[in-house]
Amino acid sequence: MKQPIGVFDSGVGGLSVWREIAALLPNENIIYFADNANCPYGPKSQKEVIELSEAIVKFFISKNVKLIVVACNTATAAAIDYLRANYELPFVGMEPAVKPAAILTKTKCVGILATAGTLGGKLFKATTERYASDIKVVKQVGTGLVELVENGNQYSKKAEELLEKYVLPMIKKGADHIVLGCTHYPFFRPLVDRIAGEGVTIIDPAPAIARRVNDILEDQQLNALDNDAPKYHFYSSGASSTMKTLLEDVLHVDTSKVVLEENVAL
Repeated sequence: MKQPIGVFDSGVGGLSVWREIAALLPNENIIYFADNANCPYGPKSQKEVIELSEAIVKFFISKNVKLIVVACNTATAAAIDYLRANYELPFVGMEPAVKPAAILTKTKCVGILATAGTLGGKLFKATTERYASDIKVVKQVGTGLVELVENGNQYSKKAEELLEKYVLPMIKKGADHIVLGCTHYPFFRPLVDRIAGEGVTIIDPAPAIARRVNDILEDQQLNALDNDAPKYHFYSSGASSTMKTLLEDVLHVDTSKVVLEENVAL
């Protein structure tokens, strides 16, 4: 029960998922891995993403994790079927939050802001066909957004310009719900909320992912029922300066009390 949960992303974006897991499951030890040396995953081939994801999974296995969260939409789309077929650990992936948007929309039009890898994946296609066959789905690739978060520029003028370019056309086409289809994008939330304005609902899938993790742990009786001082370890394949800043300034984590290790070779 005290074994850690493993959470990984192409970079720091998955910290938006880590935040929700840590809040919902305060007794759990969690290991986070940011593969920022290879970020972004979006433009990479499926083969490349599978190889990178598998290397991280092997790292987690060496750390004796009990469950792995693929906190990256692109890696989920490209690699999660392979990982589930080849490893016995439970995996939780990022679900494109098309279903809640499709259920709640009043205009019968929703926007999906995501990477090319996510929008081109079979998971997104299957989810859209299943839940949104009768509504208009406006897809938008968020080119350049991941890099801004990775460089700590999520509140910059460039970020504002790109988000206006991507968000406003979806709203003009009638979208009253916009799904943040990349784990990096919730770090733009203050800008997205202001640009979208009242009347547009922004959907972040991360809380639902945390609930799914909890459900699996409960079903398999793997919950850490008591843990006065959960251990948080943060690893990155490149420099950790952006991760440290996000943890301290946005997530309000005291980094003096966690393990923060950079340039980890896989």
